[in-house]
Amino acid sequence: MHGSFYGWYMKCQSDTQTLAVIPAVHNTGRKRTCSIQVITDDAWTVTFNSDVFQRTKWNIFIEENRFGKEGIHLAIHMLQLTIEGKLNFGPLSLLKYDIMEPFVFLPFMECCHSVWSMRHSVRGNVYINGQEYAFRNAWGYWEGDRGRSFPKEYIWTQCCFPDGAIMLSVADIPAAGIHYTGVIGVILWQGKEYRMATYLGAKAVQIGNNMVRVIQGSLELEVRMLKASGRPLKAPAKGIW
Repeated sequence: MHGSFYGWYMKCQSDTQTLAVIPAVHNTGRKRTCSIQVITDDAWTVTFNSDVFQRTKWNIFIEENRFGKEGIHLAIHMLQLTIEGKLNFGPLSLLKYDIMEPFVFLPFMECCHSVWSMRHSVRGNVYINGQEYAFRNAWGYWEGDRGRSFPKEYIWTQCCFPDGAIMLSVADIPAAGIHYTGVIGVILWQGKEYRMATYLGAKAVQIGNNMVRVIQGSLELEVRMLKASGRPLKAPAKGIW
């Protein structure tokens, strides 16, 4: 029996600190759980019983923890881990249409991606075991994933910068017994949206040496990894991690 998952990735970025939070629910067919991942220079994962998970279109609730378009409220109190704080979001920057369109309707897709906001203001504080993460004049990004499994291989990057933001995903996509390299990406620059995607003709023409180059007609995007400092991220496989 196939598993499934549903989760959000909510990233907050200041000039000096970055914090990402991932609320999710997982279903193996035999067991259903939910979790919260918190990622900074380190990473923590807290698992809960599924009956404390509630979701509406714009909000997820896990016990006292709340995630949504108004912001994030964290209240995790465990023996060796305390995470508490509140982050308020400004108006969201929505895309013109679904980032996966038209592939969101294809039944063979392992994972469907959503972008809820390319860029919004963030203000507030989070304390992790007493260490403060303070966000003033900061920016946020919000996306979601749902499906059976993350791709076998993928490259993903996201960053906010003055007057804009970028998101790019290049992944191995299985389809009817074959595999192809799929591309979805958006560059938001001075209020204008530039989209690069397989369904618009985008191709990843170079992958390797810590860089990815994507071409779509007259558009060309090159993304390079500036610093090799990995963060542990639990990604779903067949609905579980």
